[in-house]
Amino acid sequence: MKLITAKLVLKLLVACGLCLLLALSLNAQVQTQTNATTTGKTTQVNVERGEVVLVSGNDLVVKMEDGSIRHIPSVPESARVEVDGKQLGIHDLKPGMKLERTVTTTSTDKTITTVQSVTGKVWHVTPPSSVILTLQDGTNQSFKIPKGQKFNVDGNMVDAWGLKKGMTISATRVVEEPQTVIEQQKRLTGKMPPPPPPPPADQPMLVVVVMHPPNPAEPAPAPTELPKTGSLLPLVGLLGIVCCGFSFGIRMLRWI
Repeated sequence: MKLITAKLVLKLLVACGLCLLLALSLNAQVQTQTNATTTGKTTQVNVERGEVVLVSGNDLVVKMEDGSIRHIPSVPESARVEVDGKQLGIHDLKPGMKLERTVTTTSTDKTITTVQSVTGKVWHVTPPSSVILTLQDGTNQSFKIPKGQKFNVDGNMVDAWGLKKGMTISATRVVEEPQTVIEQQKRLTGKMPPPPPPPPADQPMLVVVVMHPPNPAEPAPAPTELPKTGSLLPLVGLLGIVCCGFSFGIRMLRWI
């Protein structure tokens, strides 16, 4: 039983080796050249600005320039922000920091030209779809015939219908495919939040002066005697005038 298994393994190894040699041989018979030509290039720069609102673990909340709030979860530890020439990580960010991300997208238009060439002897042809050629190493390989393909037979160009068994031919296939290569470069920079305003300069101390009303003046003691400010002479004169008037009035009554 073990002998049979060993033989099977040996046969499989030999078969794999033959397949590998055949594949290498076939690849050696078909020559392929590839060339890339740049036909155009465009560059687009997109700048986004925002302010750090919250840093919680590896989650970042940023207020964008247009006022929208953007939540950036699970920021990797390898992410770096260039601030004042220093590379800072997610845990170094502080609320109030200004962030600016510049994304430069470059689109390069290329034309990929693939040239395949093969030389062999026609062993069988099924026009216009396929042909089997006997290559220089004696192996046969089937090829699909592209639409409009021409073959060089002793310097004459013929199509698939002109091929006959035993002809030695060479064919070249040229395939051009447009391709756009997009490259992006991202740069993240930031600015520290402005320092807090300095405390106000020392102001003069407000001095409160309490003005007490003055004590009311004590009244002067009443004089014990009235001051001698008058005499009886005016009173005597007043009585004389009254008497004169009274006698004048009586005299007038007598005349009447």
